[in-house]
Amino acid sequence: MSGQEFLVTINVPPLLEEAVVDCLLSIEAADGFSSLMVNAHSSDHTGLSLAEQVAGRQKQVRFQMYLPEQQVNVLVGQLKQCFSGSGIHYWVLPVLESGYI
Repeated sequence: MSGQEFLVTINVPPLLEEAVVDCLLSIEAADGFSSLMVNAHSSDHTGLSLAEQVAGRQKQVRFQMYLPEQQVNVLVGQLKQCFSGSGIHYWVLPVLESGYI
């Protein structure tokens, strides 16, 4: 692996899935990404429907991708510009090692 890479994880409401896919595909440095359905759990019920509050979880779509350090700010900036106030949750972690076996 050359250069520092970061794993970016983004949880989005299902209604925004296609818009986020389009956004991620438009970023050249995002050389592919994965997506999966997840259940988000939180004691903060802000924005949850009554059914989600009763179930204790909210369905979300999680996107994950590796990005070089300089592209993380580009991605986060674009997400903030396109989806401000939408409730998207993201986090960034350094990648210590990656590869194929």
